[in-house]
Order: sequence, then C-alpha cells, then structure tokens
Amino acid sequence: MKTVFLTLVFALFTQLFYAQSAFDKFDGQDDVTSVIVNKKMFDLMSKVKVDASDKETQQYINLIKKLDYLKVFTTKNPKVEADMKASADKYIKTAGLEELMRVNDSGKNVRIMVKSGASDTQIKELLMFVDGAKNDETVLLSLTGNFDLNEISVLTDKMQLPGGSDLKKASKGKK
Repeated sequence: MKTVFLTLVFALFTQLFYAQSAFDKFDGQDDVTSVIVNKKMFDLMSKVKVDASDKETQQYINLIKKLDYLKVFTTKNPKVEADMKASADKYIKTAGLEELMRVNDSGKNVRIMVKSGASDTQIKELLMFVDGAKNDETVLLSLTGNFDLNEISVLTDKMQLPGGSDLKKASKGKK
C-alpha cells in the first residue's frame, strides 16, 4: 500500500512540473527571446503601492497575486519554430489541455489551450501557440496559476506580451 501511495504521489508531482520543464529547452537558445516570470516576482509586483482610484491597475494587481508562472518564447528561426510547434503539440496531448480558441488569419495560426479550474472561466493553465506567418514571430506562451480568463486582457495590456491581442480576443470571447 505504501508503494502504491508513493508511486501516485510521484506521478502527480512530476505532472505538476512538466509544463515548466517541457519548454525550458528554449530558454537561452540562440534566436529565441524569452521572458520568464516566477511566483516570487509576481508576489513582489503585487506589493507595489497603487492609486486606489485606478481601477485597471487594481485589477492587474489582483490578477498577478493569482499567477504562479509566465513563460514566453519568441523566434523567427524556422528550425526553432518547428521545434516549438512539436513541443507544444506533445505537451497539449499529455497535459490534458482543452482547446479554447483557434484562429487562422492571413497565414498566422493561433491556438489557445486551457486547463480549467473550478468554474467555466477559472483557469489553472493557459498555453498559447502563435505559428508565425511570413516574417512574423512564432510565440509560445505558458501561464499557470488560478485565475479568471476574463482578467487576461488586463495582463496583456500592462505587460505588453507578444500575442497579447490574440489573448485579449479569447478573454472577450468566453464569458
């Protein structure tokens, strides 16, 4: 019984950290721009004093308190783009993500996948993959925490994330 319990705990533990390790290979690669923000940084950012009358900034502060990890990788290198796409496809199959939205616009393909939380709009994990069209960047974004999908537009505005306009469309589309 003890062995079964330890095996179960190990399996759950490794699944929780798979998202972090699945895309870490892109961090520090040539031709890849990466932005990685961890829970500690979000905690520090949430302690900034803000004007209480600024509603949008207050919403932003409330959101970042709920976030654990943000990883964004961008590239224009065709080999790295192919590797990012393969890594994203593999992760989507193994992580239990469901498709929230897919857009094909002028050769640019955007896929937004989520792992739902307690309600329809609660999200534990959001993965966005933007397959760049000619001369556009390919973007791989992974966001984990326990947040509401409707809050994402505030994050994309304040942090000016690559692919932010696509995320904004998704947050407005699912209410």
